[in-house]
Amino acid sequence: MFTSKFGSLPKFYVRAPGRVNIIGEHIDYCGYSVLPMAVEQDILIAVEPVKTHTLHLANTNPLYLDFSTSANNIQIDKTKPLWHNYFLCGFKGIQEHFGLSKLTGMNCLVDGTIPPSSGLSSSSALVCCAGLVTLTVLGMNLSKVELAEICAKSERYIGTEGGGMDQSISFLAEEGTAKLIEFNPLRATDVKLPSGAAFVIANSCVEMNKAATSHFNIRVMECRLAAKLLAKYKNLQWDRILRLQEVQTKLGVSLEEMLLVIEDALHSEPYSPEEICRYLGISLEDLRTQILSPNTQDVLIFKLYQRAKHVYSEAARVLQFKKICEEAPDNMIQLLGELMNQSHMSCRDMYECSCPELDQLVDTCRLELKGHDLLEQDGEAAQYQ
Repeated sequence: MFTSKFGSLPKFYVRAPGRVNIIGEHIDYCGYSVLPMAVEQDILIAVEPVKTHTLHLANTNPLYLDFSTSANNIQIDKTKPLWHNYFLCGFKGIQEHFGLSKLTGMNCLVDGTIPPSSGLSSSSALVCCAGLVTLTVLGMNLSKVELAEICAKSERYIGTEGGGMDQSISFLAEEGTAKLIEFNPLRATDVKLPSGAAFVIANSCVEMNKAATSHFNIRVMECRLAAKLLAKYKNLQWDRILRLQEVQTKLGVSLEEMLLVIEDALHSEPYSPEEICRYLGISLEDLRTQILSPNTQDVLIFKLYQRAKHVYSEAARVLQFKKICEEAPDNMIQLLGELMNQSHMSCRDMYECSCPELDQLVDTCRLELKGHDLLEQDGEAAQYQ
């Protein structure tokens, strides 16, 4: 297909896998550790550097139209999360990291086996692939950790305020093991899963493109606001706090103790922008321009108690999951399954990032599996219905 499209042969190929998160849903952007593993499904790019300064991008899927642009004037339209913009994110991230102005052009053909908008990180895999393509064409070298950090940062050009899990596991994954991914600084630790367990990665077939809506960023902002209100309640410098993990660190308390702080500091009824402003002593204009992201400035209610409760309890479940894997008790499969059940319930009830189809799929699998296998609830497969 590359030859028929460009009339030449590719010089090299680059691959980046998708991922599934076993436990630790929506807590990476709050500063907490997550526990994903890579999947076989991947993004593959065939590449030919060319002497012009033009990027020619094509896709094996006819639904994704060809795109060309100058390699020296990359513009990423946040209002339209078109497929090629994810490639441009990775390209621009490497370009800016090295401070380069004149880049060589290239012909690229993209192929993918990751179902789109299914919660398996097809978009992040494309960003990672594009970053590695650009690095290779330039003849530069970076560590996998550096690449992951650059790609996590550069995917935000598309408008999503993600935390870095997807790019990290795409680069740092190894066969036969899950990884505990920790942030600030980024590092990955092997987590040996029980040999007698089967992980079923099931797709509810409900799609959610997180860059096409504000749903994802609303959750990020709710967590940011919860962190600021908790910091104010505890007399911390709330204006410097962005993540819930920072509040816990500055207070020097356990995750379990943070859950008690929430009960005292936050009410379960949704907060209005006006109430948040009164509590923090700021104007609505300050809230919108200095705290909220552009596509969340008109949100009318924020569920701070529920989001914070999910994050702190989910962060604790990740650590419990790793501990059980390390200690390997006789009933470890049952214990891990119970943690994953709790995770799904919290995603469904506290974080509201499930949907009826996903809930039905989880219920059906639990009935059929009868506790013998672990069901992976694809936490982002069908969010925010």
